[in-house]
Amino acid sequence: MIDLYALTSPNVVKIFIALEELALPYKVIPVDVWKGEQFTPEFTKLNPNRKIPVIVDHEGPGGKPYTVFESGAILLYLADKTGKLVPKDKAAYFEMVQWLMVQLTTVGPMFGQRVHFRRFAPPGNDYSVIRYGTEVHRLYDLFEQRLAKHPYVGGAEYSIADVATFPWLRNHALLEINVADRPNVQRYIETIGARPAVKEALAKVGKITSARDTATDDAKDRFFQRGKYARA
Repeated sequence: MIDLYALTSPNVVKIFIALEELALPYKVIPVDVWKGEQFTPEFTKLNPNRKIPVIVDHEGPGGKPYTVFESGAILLYLADKTGKLVPKDKAAYFEMVQWLMVQLTTVGPMFGQRVHFRRFAPPGNDYSVIRYGTEVHRLYDLFEQRLAKHPYVGGAEYSIADVATFPWLRNHALLEINVADRPNVQRYIETIGARPAVKEALAKVGKITSARDTATDDAKDRFFQRGKYARA
């Protein structure tokens, strides 16, 4: 059994999808970041970086419980555990890894900042809105080009690169991206979204509630590390 400490962000959705695709038994333990539950001593022991997702695999290496944090590390761990969702050919494997890294190091940060400065930042951040909006458009164009030549982000096979990237690309409406102008991305989102495991994962995520819409200003400041929590 795997314990999944989670809420509903794209980085968490990745792990829901992976666990469903791999048919691994798991239990969801909600961590409401809008209530500051990631800052508790109990959670900090699991992840000193105080972020979700985190998994605890009770049948880890050597049959002992093992904790993994950071979504990319979790995906690599689950793929290694099962021998699935990664190419067997070494060249194809490392091509897939490169695109996994694009999601982890570029897509996640750029998309996340785009949403932050559009939805949560105070007025007067036009530079940031334009900066991250430009990057988001550039990245959708990158994937449009990639998917014109390959059926999946990682190459010829469905892999953890897709599991990582799909939850971000599917948020095009939130990001104000018109995927109708990017038919390969649109086709990809529809194809991955139609997978039974992905449908099941998204259904489970859709049932999770949080205090986001009722969070206090102090809770939001602590979550975003601003106000009295800022150190700059």
